[in-house]
Amino acid sequence: MRHICMTTFAATLLSAGILLPAPVGAQNKPQGAPAQTRPAPAMPYKTLAITPARPMQDAGLDALRKQIGEAAKKKDRAALARLVAGQGFFWDGQEGKGADKKKSGGDNLTAIMGLNRKDGAGWDMLAGMAADPTVSESADHKGAVCAPAEPGFNDKEFDDLIAATQTDLLDWGYTLVNGAEVRATPQTGAAVVEKLGLHLVRVMPDNNPAAAVAAYIRVVTPAGKTGYVAADAIAPLGSDQLCFVKEAGGWKIGGYIGDGDAQ
Repeated sequence: MRHICMTTFAATLLSAGILLPAPVGAQNKPQGAPAQTRPAPAMPYKTLAITPARPMQDAGLDALRKQIGEAAKKKDRAALARLVAGQGFFWDGQEGKGADKKKSGGDNLTAIMGLNRKDGAGWDMLAGMAADPTVSESADHKGAVCAPAEPGFNDKEFDDLIAATQTDLLDWGYTLVNGAEVRATPQTGAAVVEKLGLHLVRVMPDNNPAAAVAAYIRVVTPAGKTGYVAADAIAPLGSDQLCFVKEAGGWKIGGYIGDGDAQ
């Protein structure tokens, strides 16, 4: 398991008013170049297609997700604790961090996600994770599935893409819809300069206050053009994941992958 830092991308989306999970441990990702202090210049790059993650069809898991969402909406720690596995709760964080075996799974999850904070950001993040219908199997925890799942793509080609553009892992996200419109300015009525397919896309830092208000993200298209995409049409690689396990009584929250509120 190798951990990917998505600080720049996450900060960009957060500045646009979009709440995202914190940096996370992502599985089976290629090794990138060292982090850079300044973004590489915009340039054309090879389009790297993705295979979108698919929802998991399971009525029991769907019911658990709904219960988590309801507990998050009410900020009800007692209700949430009943949804966490009684034993074996795990936490795969950076630098070998793990769950506190002296605490319950519910208490661990509360600490990891900062659910005691007054701003409620952890609860919002939890609700977002529960609402995502996709899951991927955990490579390190047998029987566990984790959400949100990331799309599939060719690791070797991603290595080559990073090298060719002089970028880093934290510079990349992926489109959530086919035909996402890239606009000249962060405005709904602005001219469309390009449309994106289902592929990886480079994200560029941006201090434009209009983008923050309108919830747009600045990107570089495969043609090398810069423009703005609606923030709900793009997602970062390496989001934190909430994991689920199946016990005798049904699905429960079984663990967490990523740093959560430990920034």
